[in-house]
Amino acid sequence: MVAEAIAANRAVIEGEVLKAALALSPTPFEELVIRLLGAMGYGRSDNRMGQLERTSASGDAGIDGIISQDPLGLDRIYVQAKHCAVDRPIGRPRIHEFAGALLGKQGDRGAYITTSRFTDGARTEADRFSARIELIDARRLAQLLVTHGVGVQAEQTVTLCRLDEDFFETL
Repeated sequence: MVAEAIAANRAVIEGEVLKAALALSPTPFEELVIRLLGAMGYGRSDNRMGQLERTSASGDAGIDGIISQDPLGLDRIYVQAKHCAVDRPIGRPRIHEFAGALLGKQGDRGAYITTSRFTDGARTEADRFSARIELIDARRLAQLLVTHGVGVQAEQTVTLCRLDEDFFETL
């Protein structure tokens, strides 16, 4: 029963967090994506990890964020955060443009994150390039936001116990 309640709550909160993300304008959505990536461990400031930065809104050439995975910024992941209606899927041309932006930056890795979904053509296009492009649709975005505690608050923590038979056997 507890597992069912947790799954039901998770489904509801993922729907609510996605609805809240859809209500954002594009610039705050980009900030949400950057915060999520930070919560996922990218851009830590402990000198062993690299940095995470949001690019300026104008002239970003299709790149909304840059993850430097090492302190010198030699190993980078480029991020595109596309805020659009759920009923407007991301097609092949958008992924082709992003791949072009990656190549322009001499990048070999990117993440394309959207509040919508990807067409089969977009998925095929992402697989076609030598650069690795990770596609994160609305459903996965909502899952990641909840998993990493971005835009949500833990309301209650419950601890379930079971008998420790080993403990009683040692007495």
